[in-house]
Amino acid sequence: MTESPLFWPATLKGKTLFVLNETLIPKRLAYVKVRNTREAVNCIREMKTRAFGQFLVVLNTFLVELKNHPKATDQQLVSLIEKTAAALNKSRPTFPFAEVTSVVVGWAKQALSQKQPVRSIVERNTQGYLMGIRAKRLERVANIAKVIADGDSVLTHCNVSGELAMAAALCAQEKKRVQFFCTETRPYLQGAKLTAWELKRVGADVTLIADNAVGNVMARGLVNKVIVGSDRSCANGDFANKIGTYQIAVLAKEFGLPFYVLLQPSKKIKSGKDIPVEIRPADELLKFEGKKFINGNINGFYPGFDVIPHKYVTQQIAIDVRG
Repeated sequence: MTESPLFWPATLKGKTLFVLNETLIPKRLAYVKVRNTREAVNCIREMKTRAFGQFLVVLNTFLVELKNHPKATDQQLVSLIEKTAAALNKSRPTFPFAEVTSVVVGWAKQALSQKQPVRSIVERNTQGYLMGIRAKRLERVANIAKVIADGDSVLTHCNVSGELAMAAALCAQEKKRVQFFCTETRPYLQGAKLTAWELKRVGADVTLIADNAVGNVMARGLVNKVIVGSDRSCANGDFANKIGTYQIAVLAKEFGLPFYVLLQPSKKIKSGKDIPVEIRPADELLKFEGKKFINGNINGFYPGFDVIPHKYVTQQIAIDVRG
């Protein structure tokens, strides 16, 4: 299967992590260099890469820091890993990075308590963890393709990087005729710049619509299924995803359309009301490519995520990234 560049958008080479700069797509493919925790945090906060890419940045940052401190003692490495985890956990409040960083910290502390080499244990476990996640993601691609039938017209809004495009390619191999409708996904236009782009790269039939055209498209009967991604999930099945997802879920319920969510199950948060929703800087809404396009002193309100109650979800297509 040919992979989308967004499927695995971060690669460690030597002491440097190369992260696909998703803000430059589709103009060009370029990579951000991450050489320490500070650069990793900046990469995450500046949205150079999306949810799964940020997850890869988090895990690989531990490997980068281990390489940056070749002579550190085991005790020093544990302290370094704890400090790195704390910085990464604060980078974006809505994302459950702590669920992953706590695993790495746990490996380091256990190795120290058992008088095992912290460096080799953390490196080996982290690399194995990443390989396991890669296999699970490939499995989910196949599961996405299974819920897409011949003749389907799928609406998507901020899906999981790479997976939907690869599922579309599988559908094509199976001779399924499938059409995709992508929301533009304001204000970053991720749907226009990323989702539509990667679907088109695999030869899929793609139509771009404005975010506020979802109800119109459903009323016209142009779509019969919705597939979205997620950034955080709850024990009761509620989840958070890119702003705009909630209204799509409500409309799908109104029109009787099945609503699928790609997520990572978690028991850390009981329900959606407990999810901390990140309020992004107003300039991200009021400016485009660094230039203000609204006249006058106007306020901007940009919650980065919606929280969607589980009653709107037809089926979860899940992978457990916790190992």
